[in-house]
Amino acid sequence: MNNLVLYDKSPFDLIESFFNNEDWLTQSFRTPAIDVYEEGDKYTIEADLPGLTEKDIKLEVRNGQLMLATAKREKSEEKSKKGRWIRRERREYQFQRSFTLPEEVDPEKIEAHFKNGVLEVVLPKKPEAAPKSIEVKIN
Repeated sequence: MNNLVLYDKSPFDLIESFFNNEDWLTQSFRTPAIDVYEEGDKYTIEADLPGLTEKDIKLEVRNGQLMLATAKREKSEEKSKKGRWIRRERREYQFQRSFTLPEEVDPEKIEAHFKNGVLEVVLPKKPEAAPKSIEVKIN
């Protein structure tokens, strides 16, 4: 990040430099928040993907890896519907992340649901991976 710099400029120049600061458009600001948790017979991955649709999301299982990729494509227009663009952060971007699947996950039964900008991927465990209770008998 940039260090704080004192400017000897007019307030308009400071506002203009804020609106034209390209640091806000870097990939680090496009990485979605992801939670992973285990619940009994499954693992669940939740990813915040606001502004995307199910068509923007690609999920794939390959070689023991779950790959999540997103791509958002914005039409490039010189003018907004409401007037001249001053700052435009909602542009084309891509994201990709891979997760190593535990051996107990059944890749054939993975499900994904997308609602209100949140992707939920359910990774069911194989039945043989479920813990077994062993009864202790008195002899």
